[in-house]
Amino acid sequence: MSAITLEAESAHHPRIPAAGHHRDVNGGWLRPAVFGAVDGLVSNFALMTGVVGGAASSGTVILTGLAGLAAGACSMAAGEYTSVASQRELVQAEIEAERLELSRNPHGELAELAQVYIGRGVEPELAHEVARQLTADPEAALEVHAREELGIDPNDLPSPLVAAGSSFLCFALGALLPLLPYLLGATSLLPAVVLAALGLFLCGAVVARVTARAWWFSGLRQLVLGAAAAGVTYLLGWLIGGHVG
Repeated sequence: MSAITLEAESAHHPRIPAAGHHRDVNGGWLRPAVFGAVDGLVSNFALMTGVVGGAASSGTVILTGLAGLAAGACSMAAGEYTSVASQRELVQAEIEAERLELSRNPHGELAELAQVYIGRGVEPELAHEVARQLTADPEAALEVHAREELGIDPNDLPSPLVAAGSSFLCFALGALLPLLPYLLGATSLLPAVVLAALGLFLCGAVVARVTARAWWFSGLRQLVLGAAAAGVTYLLGWLIGGHVG
């Protein structure tokens, strides 16, 4: 079977991958979930260390951690929803514009698609025939043009609700981790530091599973970045804590 025939088959059956061993990198939940967990852990841990640096009581640390968890999770969810919804609306507008062009100028769009295949090395006669067959059905034609001209899959647009929900939940879980020792009765920062360090390394290692990076490299990188953020806020809390009434 020729390469162009395989391409035509893939266009008609977009949900059947050409090679089953590849990772799914188009999901609408993975990025906000990973980012939410890491951001929740780093930001809340840094916030808590800043308060501890200012010699705050355990009760104040707990209140600060809970407030940071709630505010951060809501903020992340709102931001993800707005971002993904705006992107989705823009993509849908471009798809509708392409739909309108297909209805107004089908021959021109057919020639345009054929030219795409010719630019990839397909013989002109074969390119025109493939383009004609792929665009025989209006909905299939729209999908093919969206893929080839816009680089998007109309059937696989990210969901704003999925992105917002995964971001909210994962941020809350990440932010809860350094807070757990205090909620269980700890009175010093050390247990939170240990738990947060383990969480940071684990988050980095999990990210490596979807980025093909070495797990130890991603884990150490996330640990160093989180520790740096916590160190800065602790220093600021220590420097200005005694001057705040």
